[in-house]
Amino acid sequence: MVELDPSKMTAVVNRLRRAQGQIGGVLKMIEEGRECQDIVAQLAAVSRAVDRAGFAVVATGLKQCLLESGGQETIDTAAMEKMFLSLA
Repeated sequence: MVELDPSKMTAVVNRLRRAQGQIGGVLKMIEEGRECQDIVAQLAAVSRAVDRAGFAVVATGLKQCLLESGGQETIDTAAMEKMFLSLA
């Protein structure tokens, strides 16, 4: 597989930090006894943020593979498909 360039992962890191903050907010909501509907809405937002981060990681890895390969087929397509499906 591909080792990702950390400098190209800034947006993903930022998204995950926001999700981390949202999770803290959900925990606080639970501790405060907030409405179920509000908690679930926040959990859904966290889930979407984490999913998008995952897709961004896969897309960045794929792009990096294509650029580094110079057009040669070096990507294990079965492994890439498995990564995409693991996020579904």
